[in-house]
Amino acid sequence: MGNQADKLTKAQRSRVIEMAWEDRTPFDAIEFQYGLNEPEVIGLMRDEMKRSSFKMWRKRVSGRSTKHRKLRKERVMRFKSQNQR
Repeated sequence: MGNQADKLTKAQRSRVIEMAWEDRTPFDAIEFQYGLNEPEVIGLMRDEMKRSSFKMWRKRVSGRSTKHRKLRKERVMRFKSQNQR
């Protein structure tokens, strides 16, 4: 792994994993809050998850428009749901 991920506490790592699993949380939000870019999040997920779970997650998020700002519709400009505080 390396970089910013090594500096995270156990609770922060857990939250990053949770955010990475959420369909509507873009990688940009994780980078904004924790300083981890997409490749670093992928590395953290690879290190923290079982191989089969990691493969399932990668298949799920690859190309998902809600996870990548460049693939999102231009009108979507928020990091979080309107239902969140």
